[in-house]
Amino acid sequence: MRDFSRPGRSPVYAANAAVATSHPLSTLAAIEVLRSGGNAVDAGIAAVAVQCVVDPLMTGIGGDCFALYAPKGAKAPIALNGSGRSPAAAHDAWYLERGIALEPTSPHAVTVPGAVAAWGKLLRDHGTRSLGEVLQPAIRYAEDGYPVQPRVALDWSRSVERVAGDPASAATYLIEGRAPSVGTIMRHPKLAATLKRIAAEGPRGFYEGAVAEDIVTRLRALGGLHTLDDFAEAAPEIVTPVTTRYRGYDVYECPPSGQGLAVLMMLNVLSHYDIAALSELDRVHLFAEACKQAYHHRDALFADPVLNRVPVEHLLSEAWRASAHGAIDMARAQEPVIWPELLHKDTVYLSVVDRDGNALALINSIFQGFGSGITAPESGVLLHNRGLSFRIDPGHPNTIGPRKRPMHTIIPGMLMRDGETVAPFGVMGGHYQAMGHVELLTGIIDRGLDVQEALDAPRSFAYGGGIEMEPGFAEGVVSGLEARGHRTIPASGPIGGGQIIWIDRERGVLAAGSDPRKDGSALGY
Repeated sequence: MRDFSRPGRSPVYAANAAVATSHPLSTLAAIEVLRSGGNAVDAGIAAVAVQCVVDPLMTGIGGDCFALYAPKGAKAPIALNGSGRSPAAAHDAWYLERGIALEPTSPHAVTVPGAVAAWGKLLRDHGTRSLGEVLQPAIRYAEDGYPVQPRVALDWSRSVERVAGDPASAATYLIEGRAPSVGTIMRHPKLAATLKRIAAEGPRGFYEGAVAEDIVTRLRALGGLHTLDDFAEAAPEIVTPVTTRYRGYDVYECPPSGQGLAVLMMLNVLSHYDIAALSELDRVHLFAEACKQAYHHRDALFADPVLNRVPVEHLLSEAWRASAHGAIDMARAQEPVIWPELLHKDTVYLSVVDRDGNALALINSIFQGFGSGITAPESGVLLHNRGLSFRIDPGHPNTIGPRKRPMHTIIPGMLMRDGETVAPFGVMGGHYQAMGHVELLTGIIDRGLDVQEALDAPRSFAYGGGIEMEPGFAEGVVSGLEARGHRTIPASGPIGGGQIIWIDRERGVLAAGSDPRKDGSALGY
C-alpha cells in the first residue's frame, strides 16, 4: 500500500465495471455508456471518440486504431489492425526519382486514416450500440465546447509550430497564434459537423462523399498522391494475435505491422532472469540490453505482413531467445546484433471491462503531436503522419509502397491466464510502447507492485544510442549505468502514459490504474 502522507494516487477498485483512460472526459463518457447498459466496446468507442475531440494533439478521427477484445469466456482475444494504408501511387521509386524525403508535415507522411473504419467494425461485430449513438458525447464536446486540461495544455503549447504552418490548423487550434491556456473552452464546429455525418452515415460518411473529397483535395494540393479510391477502399483487418507465456501468464499482442512482437521477444529474454532479485541498477541495465536486441530486430524486420514476410516464428523461438540472452553481458553495455539466420509519439490508450467480463484494450493515434499538422479545411479533420514510419529504401521490408501499412508503434495488450482474461493494458509513448509494456508487466508480475504503483514507477528507455531516464531512480543508478558503458539521457519530460484494469477473480473486484503522467483517470462502479 502506498504512503498516504505523500502525493500520489491509488488504484480504483470496482465490483462491476471499470474504465481507465488518459483524459477525465473520456473516462466519464465510457462510464456513462456502461451504466446505461452498453458493453465494453460501446464504452470504448464512445471514450476514444471523445478524446479525439478533447485531446486533439494526441489523437483524432484522422488517425489509426488497434484493438484487442476478449469477450467473456474467450480463450484468446480478437485482434484488430485498424491502421491505414499508403496511396496506390506511392512507389518508393517515385520518391527517389524526385529526391523527396518523408517529413513530419508532408502530405507524403499521411496514410489513409484507419480509425473510423476500425470503430465501425468493432461495433458491428461486438457492440450493442450504433456508431451514431456512441458518437453523441464527442459531438456535444465538439459543438458546445470543452475545457482544456492541464497536461493537454502543456502538450498543446509545445506543438504550436506544427499547426501554425497550416491555415486551417491554425484557425482551429490556436487563439491569436497561441495555444489555449488551462481551462480555456475550445469548440470545433467543423469537426462536430463531420462527426454528425459519420453518426448518420457510418464510416461511409468519412471515406466517401464530402469529407473524403475535402481531405483528398487538401492533400493533393500539397503534392500528395491520395485519391478517392484510396479512401473508399480503406478497411480494417481482423488478425491473429501473437503470444508468449511469461511466469504462467499468456501475453497477447497485435502482430506486425505493429511492434507488439517486440514485447514478447523481450519478455522471452527476461524470463531467464529473477527480476525481483535484481538491484535497480541491474534491472535497468538488463532492460536496456534486452530492449536494444528486440528493437534492433524490429527496425530491420517489422513491416506490413501482407506484403512482406515477418519471421514471427523465428523471433519467438527458443533459438532467438537463447541468441539474444547470450548477447547480454550484465557487466557491460553491448551493441545489438541481428540474429544471423534473419539477415536475408503520441497516442491515447484505454482499457474497459464491463459488467459481463468483456475486456477491451484500444489504442488510437495521430502519431506525433498534432500529427502532420494538416487539417482538411471544410471537414475539420486533422490528419496523422503515420507514414513517417516508412522508409524510402528499396529492398527494406518497411519501404514505402502502394497500399501498404507502415510499421506501427501503437500497441494494445491483453493478459490472460488459464484461459481467462486477467488484464487489458497499454502504454503510450511512441517507440517506447513496447518497452513500456515490459516495464508495466514485470512491475506487477515480478516485483509485486499494484497496478497504480507499476504505472507510477520511473521509466527508462534504451533507444537511439542512449538510455533516456526519468527522475526517481535511486542514487547511483545513473553513474552505475555510465560505468557499464551506457550513455544516459535525462528525460525531457514524462515518458509516455498508460492504463490497465486487473481482473481479480479471487476477490471479485477490478483494480484500475491510470498514469499520473497524463490527466487521465480510472473510474468504476
